[in-house]
Amino acid sequence: MERIARTRISDLLKREDFGTTVNVKGWVRTKRGSKQVAFIALNDGSTINNVQVVVDVAKFDDEMLRQITTGACISVNGELAASVGSGQKVELQASEIEILGLCGNEYPLQKKGHSLEFLREVAHLRPRTNTFGAVFRIRHNMAIAIHKFFHDRGFYYFHTPIITASDCEGAGQMFQVTTMDLANVPRKDGDGAVDYDNDFFGKPTSLTVSGQLEGELAATALGAIYTFGPTFRAENSNTPRHLAEFWMIEPEVAFNDIYDNMDLAEEFIKHCVRWALDNCRDDVQFLNDMFDKGLIARLESVLEGDFVRLKYTDGVEILEQAVAAGHKFEFPVYWGMDLASEHERFLVEDHFKRPVILTDYPKEIKAFYMKQNEDGKTVRAMDVLFPKIGEIIGGSEREADYDKLLTRIKELGIPMKDMWWYLDTRRFGTCPHSGFGLGFERLLLFVTGMANIRDVIPFPRTPRNAEF
Repeated sequence: MERIARTRISDLLKREDFGTTVNVKGWVRTKRGSKQVAFIALNDGSTINNVQVVVDVAKFDDEMLRQITTGACISVNGELAASVGSGQKVELQASEIEILGLCGNEYPLQKKGHSLEFLREVAHLRPRTNTFGAVFRIRHNMAIAIHKFFHDRGFYYFHTPIITASDCEGAGQMFQVTTMDLANVPRKDGDGAVDYDNDFFGKPTSLTVSGQLEGELAATALGAIYTFGPTFRAENSNTPRHLAEFWMIEPEVAFNDIYDNMDLAEEFIKHCVRWALDNCRDDVQFLNDMFDKGLIARLESVLEGDFVRLKYTDGVEILEQAVAAGHKFEFPVYWGMDLASEHERFLVEDHFKRPVILTDYPKEIKAFYMKQNEDGKTVRAMDVLFPKIGEIIGGSEREADYDKLLTRIKELGIPMKDMWWYLDTRRFGTCPHSGFGLGFERLLLFVTGMANIRDVIPFPRTPRNAEF
């Protein structure tokens, strides 16, 4: 077979230099035809769209053509031609075909509809489907959009540790890291407690639940930073919205107050949505057509107006009025509750019909590091609530006062041995600062219209599931 530089199908479909000899490589989506001509739909992952390869059967070996089945990988040289069929402008008139990889009849992704549940069982193959090709191309583009947004605004990408000795959220739902033989754990004499002196780090360590605390110290040196990396929660939640391993984006900015923080969050998420519409249109359109007919309209609606800014107390009052008017919630509504997804979505979808930034939560349901308001009851927290998702961003102005922060740490019984370095940022040149966290997969749920968070990450980690 003559060696010709490969052209990506996404690029080939834009060309108009008909008559040129080109090469494409990819995987067969379908093959159909007659005794005279065969039509192969070929895809190489660069686009949701296939290129049609037209094969004059008389010019090729019958046995070779029989081996070209759904899932097979082939290389094709041929002449670029204007397509006579509808749906695409170009096609390839094959002159040479080489089979790079055969695919037998046991291939799980035959030409038929597959449920998303089935595709999770073959997660090593599902990127080859149209659906997951679209999802993972969008995932890549969202990562690029995030880095570009912060880089263009003078933020520094800061790498926080994945292995840590501190629990940022104070919830204790962490995966422990150890090199000890769990069948023969060393114990201390006397009380029988685990002897961590023999462990790799010499003390208990875990996978991080957040890079925020380290991000704060970076912001007090570099001014504006963001983290973007994997985080882990050992939370036994088998829901369509929870993962044990997920990715987080956490900007932290010195001298920003809660109002600056809200402005940044709104600007950031609008940038990401706009990027998806501008750079992933074919993939978003496919998902709109196949899974969520209102996807594009919902994405565009986010860009149209300002997000509502609403105090928690006022939000609870709206929910109480809804209950009084006959609306049924699964979970009770009262001041001091941690809003459930159904409450958040009611505010966004039913009451305001646009995204809401909820602020000034009761301090008892929020983390220790959030700045306390003068009322002594609430903190300068903020959650960005989105349609279909509920909370998509959580953040706050941080408590900059050393004594107030220390008192809160003691109230919650957080071990000081884990917090001394964090408190140093308040002892040595403390400053106002704010930040937030965005769960990457939550953003992807919104942008793709997928209903289950397991379908926007290549290999989901959930309770009792660590396959692949």
